[in-house]
Amino acid sequence: MENKPTQDGTVKKLYHIDNLPQDAVWRDKIGLCTRSLGQAAGSRNLYVNIDSVPPGAYSTRFHSHSQQEEFFLVLEGCGTLHLNDDCIPVKAGDFFAKPAGEGIAHTFYNSGEKPLVLLDVGTVEKEDTCIYPRDNMLMHKSNGITRVFRLDSEEHTWTSEPNEEVVDENGCTTDSLQVLK
Repeated sequence: MENKPTQDGTVKKLYHIDNLPQDAVWRDKIGLCTRSLGQAAGSRNLYVNIDSVPPGAYSTRFHSHSQQEEFFLVLEGCGTLHLNDDCIPVKAGDFFAKPAGEGIAHTFYNSGEKPLVLLDVGTVEKEDTCIYPRDNMLMHKSNGITRVFRLDSEEHTWTSEPNEEVVDENGCTTDSLQVLK
């Protein structure tokens, strides 16, 4: 991290992408890595992430937002963008915006042999509802509280981590979905 004076003489923190604070870097057990550049720099209303998705992994669970607007740019690699019912091949240089509240469900899958690196930019909203149609789940954030609901109204514990094993009510293997009794 370097300090550089601005034109008005104040000093701002300047970060390097390879030298972020520990709390601005998240990794899952198979190697998905999110570097939260906006968080590290103190952004409040906009998040700016660099997501590195290993081969055979997803960037997120397939989901849509009610309030959060997002923009994605493929920086490196190739993969597949799952966008509603479509599977679209993507490569470095491809980008798209996802307006909020339009029910546009999305995720990236790394179908390539090298990491798929994405610039992921979006608004930070005080309230938002994420719908996870493949998981039959809804996650609602309001007043600093996040609640998760199963759309069939049964209570479950669940994680939004994209590469956790998932089980359904038919008994498929799971680490992330457990019925509460």
